[in-house]
Amino acid sequence: MWVGVPKEIKAQEFRVGLTPSGVRELVAHGHKVLVQQQAGLAVGFTDEQYLQAGAAIAANAEEVFARAEIVVKVKEPQPVECLLLRAGQVLFTYLHLAPDARQTALLLESDAVAIAYETVTDERGGLPLLAPMSEVAGRMAIQAGAHALEKAQGGRGVLLGGVPGVLPSRVCVLGGGVVGLNAARMALGMGADVTILDKSLPRLQEIDMLFC
Repeated sequence: MWVGVPKEIKAQEFRVGLTPSGVRELVAHGHKVLVQQQAGLAVGFTDEQYLQAGAAIAANAEEVFARAEIVVKVKEPQPVECLLLRAGQVLFTYLHLAPDARQTALLLESDAVAIAYETVTDERGGLPLLAPMSEVAGRMAIQAGAHALEKAQGGRGVLLGGVPGVLPSRVCVLGGGVVGLNAARMALGMGADVTILDKSLPRLQEIDMLFC
């Protein structure tokens, strides 16, 4: 089976659908992988690394979409990419269809089989492909918030961890799920005084066992 990896074109998206190690695994299992030229360069993966892993390199996205039976991406396809999809072709990526009526319509028109990472569940009903992104979101939230609090960024000049003689900042996290738990972990690591609010008492008890 041909697996295609186009370069992401959504603004501020630098990730790539497959790393060279992922390509190596697919090739070892008998599949063929076609990676668009410089698809992984922004995150440090060169075309040479993909070639060494067993992939072929495509000059453009049109070639990837035309040859691939499965297209593996990171973010939802942009309109120009939706137009490259064909009936029966499998698209595997984050879709986030709820706020995007245009993308939904274009995918329906393409008649492709679109599988959203965020809806894939495991045998326990968990979301194994969404959870890592939620971890990243939680950790980045505190990093971004701390940066925004700097005076040079228009903030109040607040240091989350405080200094001797100055109390640490108070951080309130709404929700104790994957995002909230990782946000709390980051805030605690920076020395902040953290409060987590969640409607589930059992979940709060679990968190209490983790941090206390």
